[in-house]
Amino acid sequence: MADAVQTLGDSTFERMKAMILDGTLEPGARLSEKKFADHLGVSRTPVREAIGQLISEGLAVRGAGGTPVVNSVSLGDIMEILHVRSLLECEAARKAAISGQSDEEIKALRVEVAAILEGPPPSASEHTALDMKLHFAIACMAGSKLLIELIEGLKTKTRMYDQGSIPDRLIPGCHEHLAIIDAITAKAPEQAAAAMKEHLANVRAAIIAHIYHPF
Repeated sequence: MADAVQTLGDSTFERMKAMILDGTLEPGARLSEKKFADHLGVSRTPVREAIGQLISEGLAVRGAGGTPVVNSVSLGDIMEILHVRSLLECEAARKAAISGQSDEEIKALRVEVAAILEGPPPSASEHTALDMKLHFAIACMAGSKLLIELIEGLKTKTRMYDQGSIPDRLIPGCHEHLAIIDAITAKAPEQAAAAMKEHLANVRAAIIAHIYHPF
């Protein structure tokens, strides 16, 4: 019984998290246990657990009177997140190139990225999923559990301003991803780190441009 409740809580968390990351729930939106229990067709207990997880991940906060609301990420926050990501992910790319682990997985991801450049553009959700998978795979190749957890958490927060919201980043981002992958498969650690640094610097510039010039 406990396992079933836990599974339902995890499912509820993932559904609410997805609504935050795809913009369905905007910053400041109230997270009412009753409202979401009714909307998701579950009891209030898994919703309460999900809200607790969202708060622990920084995607929600306690507002006035303790009411949980969707967190807002300021420009300063996202710039700090990207700075830390650059430090961590450049090191991950460097270690991935040295380790040589999961070569087949990274090569398969290269095929998926290259296919975007040759075929019809993917949906925002499809592109986001591939982007997350690639960055996570590189972190895994680095061989550090802590590094994986930190990168995954920061990458999730960056998704509030991801390429799905900035269409102009789709094609350039693919070319940057290919450069990172090629450096890793060539066992060129410094080149891999430099390619990752350039990629995240371009993400940073695109986010700033999008915020100040959204149309």
